[in-house]
Amino acid sequence: MNYILTVFSILLSLCQIFSPVWAKLVHGEDYYFENWSADQAYTEDYAQNIEKDPNKDFVILSLTDIQLEKWQAFSDEGKRTWRIIDELVSETEPDLIVLPGDNAWATSTYLETIKHIDAYGIPWAPIMGNHDGACCISEFWCAYKFFQAENCLFKFGPKDMGYGNYIINITENGKIIHSLFMMDTHSDLRDGANINGEKDGGYDHLWENQIEWYKWAVNGISELAGGTVESTVIFHIPVVEYKDAWAAAYDEEKGEYREEYKDTSFGVNHEAPCPAPQNNGFFTVCKELGSTKNIICGHDHVNCSSILYDGIRLTYSLKCGSGGYWEKDMSGGTVETIGSDGTASIHHVYSNGE
Repeated sequence: MNYILTVFSILLSLCQIFSPVWAKLVHGEDYYFENWSADQAYTEDYAQNIEKDPNKDFVILSLTDIQLEKWQAFSDEGKRTWRIIDELVSETEPDLIVLPGDNAWATSTYLETIKHIDAYGIPWAPIMGNHDGACCISEFWCAYKFFQAENCLFKFGPKDMGYGNYIINITENGKIIHSLFMMDTHSDLRDGANINGEKDGGYDHLWENQIEWYKWAVNGISELAGGTVESTVIFHIPVVEYKDAWAAAYDEEKGEYREEYKDTSFGVNHEAPCPAPQNNGFFTVCKELGSTKNIICGHDHVNCSSILYDGIRLTYSLKCGSGGYWEKDMSGGTVETIGSDGTASIHHVYSNGE
């Protein structure tokens, strides 16, 4: 009997590992993406909807850069990370869990991370970071495993924009009160694909067609709702303005926020922000459209600043756990609460698993 159970367990594991490979062989990658055009109409069923309880705030728990390596998910480090996540879920009682990228660093840890998050029975929404797909079969493999998970809201999104650009609308009594834009900021710059065509090194960010898709969706949601709907954008790599905001708001010599930012900023940065080398203009687009009031990113593990800059709050989600480099006093999750009027507020919840 033990032998039969062992063989069955091995076969099940192999099926889990190779199901995305088989899916790609049968259908090809394009099958899972949508054919989007800016000329098409935005319709009510384009985004996924989650209904908010009118009697309480809608709670979103962000767990970024979990990033356990190889068999680390099954070690003491993994146990610490699962303990942290368990504590955060228990304390915050989220309606939605979001993962802003760099979710795991190996096939085994990807499977274990998905299994752990999905087991809460809470809707969850991941995006890709610059390390997602590293030490795995492929980035498509990672995306497909998200797509397969029972409680995961991940969608592949439009073709030729990376993996996982999708929208979640928070509704109350059927009315859209807040939109979440989940977007892929990719990995390293492709040769000649950055802003001015120069072959700069460094991190990539949103591509031009993603920005066009964002504008199309914001305008479509506004038209559907009869007015501008407040929104949050969640991606992995920060926009250039994170660096500008930190320079403007924080006095490094005094170790404190400058007077004009003290009442609206919190958190600290222990490393220089690491955006793409050039500005793609996305922040300016957000300001012009007037919908997005919060941008949440991951990527820089020991940064957790949250700065209201030019009318938009730029927040580093608190790194979750000890995967990759970390600091024990800068570990936990970030919570976004949304009221019935659609207005969002953000705070950090610290936990290092001890």
